[in-house]
Amino acid sequence: MHNVSIRQHIVDRVVARRGDIHWFNELDPRKTALLIIDMQNTFCLPGAPGEVPTARDVVPEINDLVEKLRPFGVPIFWILHTNTLNDGISDWEVFFNHVVRNSDVRQRMVESLAPESQKVWDDLIVEDGDVTIIKNRYSAFAHGSSTLERVLRSRGIDTVLVGGTKTNVCCDSTARDAMMLDFKAVMVSDCCAASSDEEHLASLETFIQQFGDVMTSEEVIARIIRRNDAFEALG
Repeated sequence: MHNVSIRQHIVDRVVARRGDIHWFNELDPRKTALLIIDMQNTFCLPGAPGEVPTARDVVPEINDLVEKLRPFGVPIFWILHTNTLNDGISDWEVFFNHVVRNSDVRQRMVESLAPESQKVWDDLIVEDGDVTIIKNRYSAFAHGSSTLERVLRSRGIDTVLVGGTKTNVCCDSTARDAMMLDFKAVMVSDCCAASSDEEHLASLETFIQQFGDVMTSEEVIARIIRRNDAFEALG
């Protein structure tokens, strides 16, 4: 797990602008969903073409957060990445021809991201009633990438908690687009993994200034409890 904190000069800048480092003081469990991004073999398996070693390190934190959110009725979404290949042409040629254009890496990535190969990483606790959504771009909210936005809207969700890997790629892209679509977005810092502490921190520091909140899983649960208690007090 990344052992970094948002630097003080960033905190000071944010507090001077809005009076608080955090965007949200409460999180309504009735309108909140947890999105766990790309925790699958391509990124979690040792030696996989997209391996992010720290992704395995955040598994206990993700499982703990999921366990604590379930009693509040917060839906759990497992977002997995796949790409298709037809007649040798992928559904994302810019990625496969430029980001991973080394021929060996490209072939391994094509095989690893094939639709039939995808499932949630074995060490994560998935239960009946959880939702699995397939995406084919970094952001699950990118146009045509997935059905996520429609599914969330149909459930009355207006707040998304984002964890998974990579912090600075698919998690960040999904969370930023959520805010662009007028969802309240929270990056759960101890449930996100990047390839380095520096990349993880840079993403979170930019995100908290302009795109949404950054909280630890403990802070998330405290705000869920606070809102739930207030709701119950009103009958």
